[in-house]
Amino acid sequence: MPEFFDIHSHLHFPDYDKDREEVIARMLERGVWTISVGVNLETSKKEIEIAEKHKNVYTAIGLHPHDGPDDVSTQTFNEEGFAKLVVHPKVVAIGECGLDYGRSKNDPNIPSDTITEADKIRQKKDFEKQIDFAAKYDKPMMLHVRNAHEDVLDILAAKKKIYGEKLRGNAHFFTGTTEIEQKYLNLGFSVSFTGVITFVKAYDEAVKYAPLDMIMSETDAPFVAPIPHRGERNEPSYVEQVVEKMAQIKGISTEEMKKNLVNNALKIFRISL
Repeated sequence: MPEFFDIHSHLHFPDYDKDREEVIARMLERGVWTISVGVNLETSKKEIEIAEKHKNVYTAIGLHPHDGPDDVSTQTFNEEGFAKLVVHPKVVAIGECGLDYGRSKNDPNIPSDTITEADKIRQKKDFEKQIDFAAKYDKPMMLHVRNAHEDVLDILAAKKKIYGEKLRGNAHFFTGTTEIEQKYLNLGFSVSFTGVITFVKAYDEAVKYAPLDMIMSETDAPFVAPIPHRGERNEPSYVEQVVEKMAQIKGISTEEMKKNLVNNALKIFRISL
């Protein structure tokens, strides 16, 4: 059994090109398993290649909301291409996909109010395609949501009426309110938290609110390294600090937290060891 499960990282990123094998070796030493997430068709292929080589790495395949073209008339989510990947035994989720109204696609420093209605339409089309794709292949979803919970929840609620229990998954890097959290839980989606919780208290209530069987741990590596690694490149083995902080916030032992988080990851992503 894994000791820790980081359900969201990006091992294909160039940040790891010089020492990817060493990073994964450190994971094995600490008993850390991960779901390494693609953001488009090509990076999803790379993630599968990495997962094939390592027993403690699984992958999610999909199209990030900022990885589609600006032209809404252009084909974006390539179902034919992803259909060739989804049958791989190491593919356990579809995503990360969703809506991102929180920053400009082309420049994260540009205020979010510059996002055009055309781009919102394109993002929604891609998101709905991936919901349909996930339901077709009976895979959970890995949601990316930034400043767009209302639209995401409306889309999921409508699709839930069509797909029922087939529509499920996780709201990655959750930073919403407990009211929003409950809406995801009602739709059958768990929530996961990153190293951000080790250096800000803004999400403590959301961590406390999440049921022990619907919460998961992640790093979003190479981003948002937890204390004591803040400011460094993040990596999946640092999920240990995230788990320790989650246990502290919930007022339970780290061992109990670890056990629940690993069991949740195996259950929600249907991973058989």
